[in-house]
Amino acid sequence: MSDPSATPMMQQYRELKARDPDALLLFRMGDFYEMFGDDAERAAPLLGLALTTRDKDKADAVPMAGFPHPALESYLARIVQAGLRAAVCEQVEDARFARGLVKRDVVRVVTPGTLTDDDLLDPRTANYLAAVVEVSGKIGLAWVELSTGRFSLTGLLRSELIDEIARLNPAEVLISELSLDAPWVRLLRGQPVGPVTVRPSWDFQPEQSRQTLFDQFGTTTLAGFGLDDRAPEVQAAGALMAYLRETQKTALPHITRLTPFRRGETLALDEMSRRSLELVRTLREGKRDGSLLSVIDCTATPMGARLLSDWLTSPLTSPEAIGERLDAVEELLAQSVLRGDLRTMLNQSNDLERLAARVGTGRATPRDLAALARTLALLPKIKARLTARVSRRLNQLEASLELCPEIRAEIEAALVDDPPLAVKEGGLIREGYHPELDELRAAARGGKSWIARFQAEQVRRTGIPSLKVGYNKVFGYYIEITHAQAQARGSSIPSDYVRKQTVKNAERYITPELKEYEDKVTRAEERANELEYELYSTLRDRVSAEAPRLIQAGGVLAQLDVLSALAELAARHGYCRPEIVAEPVFHVEAGRHPVLDALLPPGDFVPNNVRLGPGPDPDEGTILLITGPNMAGKSTYIRQVALMAILAQIGSFVPARRARIGIVDRLFARVGATDELSRGQSTFMVEMTETANILNNATPKSLVILDEIGRGTSTFDGISLAWAITEHIHDALGCRTLFATHYHELVELEKTKARLRNANVAVRESEGEIVFLHRIVPGGADQSYGIHVARLAGVPAPVLERAREILRFLEKQHGPDPGAPASSDPGTSPSTDAPIRRKVKTGRALAGSLFAALPEPILDELRQVDPEALSPEQAIELVKRLRELAG
Repeated sequence: MSDPSATPMMQQYRELKARDPDALLLFRMGDFYEMFGDDAERAAPLLGLALTTRDKDKADAVPMAGFPHPALESYLARIVQAGLRAAVCEQVEDARFARGLVKRDVVRVVTPGTLTDDDLLDPRTANYLAAVVEVSGKIGLAWVELSTGRFSLTGLLRSELIDEIARLNPAEVLISELSLDAPWVRLLRGQPVGPVTVRPSWDFQPEQSRQTLFDQFGTTTLAGFGLDDRAPEVQAAGALMAYLRETQKTALPHITRLTPFRRGETLALDEMSRRSLELVRTLREGKRDGSLLSVIDCTATPMGARLLSDWLTSPLTSPEAIGERLDAVEELLAQSVLRGDLRTMLNQSNDLERLAARVGTGRATPRDLAALARTLALLPKIKARLTARVSRRLNQLEASLELCPEIRAEIEAALVDDPPLAVKEGGLIREGYHPELDELRAAARGGKSWIARFQAEQVRRTGIPSLKVGYNKVFGYYIEITHAQAQARGSSIPSDYVRKQTVKNAERYITPELKEYEDKVTRAEERANELEYELYSTLRDRVSAEAPRLIQAGGVLAQLDVLSALAELAARHGYCRPEIVAEPVFHVEAGRHPVLDALLPPGDFVPNNVRLGPGPDPDEGTILLITGPNMAGKSTYIRQVALMAILAQIGSFVPARRARIGIVDRLFARVGATDELSRGQSTFMVEMTETANILNNATPKSLVILDEIGRGTSTFDGISLAWAITEHIHDALGCRTLFATHYHELVELEKTKARLRNANVAVRESEGEIVFLHRIVPGGADQSYGIHVARLAGVPAPVLERAREILRFLEKQHGPDPGAPASSDPGTSPSTDAPIRRKVKTGRALAGSLFAALPEPILDELRQVDPEALSPEQAIELVKRLRELAG
């Protein structure tokens, strides 16, 4: 509702603000963007702006804050990083021709998920906008990257949503206002993703969402994209498109297709497994540096870097598709000259996908178009180098690489080689491109030449050699004569000189003749600038119509970049091509951890073999139980197995001498302990929840990585759980599993579980010191060397000595309670009043209960008893005797 006391400008501001109350309205006023009222008070501390007031002498003064218009992108970045929205309001008519108040309108709404400008984006990371809707218990998920036009969708179970959100890591998520109380929304808000934006429910309605998509793609059905028009994910996609139209205020010709995401075609990774394995960011600091992605990323372009990240978070499960990628990588590895040529040309290219998207949204600058033309100029050379390739994938890329020669020709013909950033100040268009523009420029240049001649003529006329013709934006052209010369000449100043301005050391004059030529020059320059902008806009619109072809060419370059980068990775670090097979095996010779191998000095990392699944050796099993001391490398070993599986299934070579890897359908990594106190969950509760996920969802083709399961509770509870979990994996699941543990008792399982094998980390002992050899060898470890590790960590000597005393008693058949108070006499041992439970030494002691805390004499007596030969009286006597032995 308008305020009758407000000025026309403030009424205009409030009307525009009412359209999107939640967004900060950046209101263009001349050379500044201003914010008023609540927006100013909210934005000033966030952006470091001075908070002032408009009409400060009035009682109802309005708070105000602003910044110069050239700084828009930097302030937009800070607004978006804070998770806020910004509505950019521009003057949509020339103030020179406005009658009354200049017309203004919101030209775009910038949100975290709708960024397209390079200054606001990480060039090597996708910036997804996602939408989620629930229909009859099924989840529809859609996501789009506006900066490239990639638009995908999938249907999910409720339990799968958070894992997919973790994979995408969207910058913003849209939900319906009707979903606010849904349990999955509460889980979604707890994820480390961008803001959750609530949208009107009608955007998600089936008919409305379908029609929005039909309008975008010019179809009457989505069947051509392989989609069911009635699927929940279609409703999510329609809501996404409605949001993009509302925020972008323009057509989106670069979004041309919907791509179904088939979860069954990719290796499934839950949220915790992604985090534990540090695929794209580190677990502790959340940074890209130190992750697997940072180590394997040898890409030359931002397009390739984004695609590599997509591949890494969605490995394939089709041996044929993986084989196609591996064939291409192998060919590029073998052809080092070809690989070098391609990488050199890719290094010279620009981000064709995002350039095309900015063109498609009408926001491309002249420099964007020039960069696009330079990249298109590389395409014929790249295509020529791809001819007659052996691998199928490289041949496909060559065939699908569109050169777009007419687009390149139009840009090169129209634009100067190094155009300015501004679009309305001239200097964009080449000489000879447009006859009228050339005439206007000639007139402008001719006028300037005339000014020079005019100055020389006035010097002769007045006899004042220091007379100059100058120019400023306020007065235009003027004749300047110093005070000294003016006083010396006195009345000899020509009568047609009209004094216009007095400055410190001179007088400034104009003449009718000078003003007449000034008008001609000014009009010619203004019309030339206007015409250049018109020509540029026409060129941009022409290129915009070809945005889909440009994005398609960018996609080809991205694939080529990733494949050549994987070949470069293999060449640099000595990776081998894995043999990908269907049967569930994992046979690796001299395998290495890809991250540590790259970060350590060459040759420092100790390689190890892995043998899991059926093979020629009858001693191989599907479960490898790994024991050994802390810091010796158990966790590194099991992690490297998981990372090699992922690398193999994205089509990469792997860090090993030889590898034969069976397809993994799901990979579970329970590595390390993560407290979830903010969610009211203890470390142990999280550990058990993740373990339950594994036991309920793993299949015979899965790969399970377990590290120290059960240590979050008491020792005997932990051992019991670890034992039972291992048995269940062996007996019920049968999947490939690596289990690193400190529970040495579990090594007894090898005696009763045919497909379980023990391994340990080799240690060399010398004169009371130990050396970790980081080699995995067969057999179980007999001790953990925990006290030695504690010494290395700096634990005080008295604590270490007390630990050794307790350990000596624990290792005996019977011993004292380690919790009993220590004797005050340092020469004595701890109290022996309370017995302790001794370590179980054989699997036979597990009959009846998992761990029976029975003294050895009782066991000996029981082993000698023949139950069939006992009379009732003898049985009673036996029980009495056993009670006496038990104390």
